[in-house]
Amino acid sequence: MKIGVLGSGDVAKTLATGFLKHGHSVVIGTRDTGKLSEWHKANSGARVDSFAQAAANSELIVLAVKGSAAKTALALIPDQALEGKVIIDASNPIADKPPVNGVLSFFTDMNYSLMEQLQAEFSGARFVKAFNSVGAAHMVNPQFSGGKPTMFIAGNDDAAKATVSFILEQFGWLVADMGKAEAARAIEPLCMLWCIPGFLRNDWSHAFKLLEV
Repeated sequence: MKIGVLGSGDVAKTLATGFLKHGHSVVIGTRDTGKLSEWHKANSGARVDSFAQAAANSELIVLAVKGSAAKTALALIPDQALEGKVIIDASNPIADKPPVNGVLSFFTDMNYSLMEQLQAEFSGARFVKAFNSVGAAHMVNPQFSGGKPTMFIAGNDDAAKATVSFILEQFGWLVADMGKAEAARAIEPLCMLWCIPGFLRNDWSHAFKLLEV
């Protein structure tokens, strides 16, 4: 697939590298190409361009920017470049505050997730929440003694979720579809839970797994 990754941080670079590893075509979009110069040297098979060009030339978009910058990043893209596109929303609505006893603060509330806000504002796109509940180091083909971990997803469009599930399975994940966009209200706070052992004990090597009878 032709993948447009929006962002220049660790999540964006990790996922872009993962897509290249699995044979996809990648354009990574940024407002500051200098942030990606070293990454691009090591991943010359990808292109680095603007947000708008990365989205326009893609079949699937990955939103991998800070949650507070998500709306701004998407607003830089013309509506026609987003129309009908599947967008993997890997962002989290983390507030610009230090954690309290290991617990992050969000700038959203429990009744309206960031992804729901994005889906409402950019209604022509098809958002799927994924990759927000684990650290970048374990996003691509994670190796845990307990076997494959679970990635929880949500979104309104079943075909979009099928596409994202295919990607997740390529990347070594089990997929748990939690339903429509409202389920992002429960999935986004998994970021808080995942981060607590890291902030309290510097333990960042874990993931969630759904066990079924």
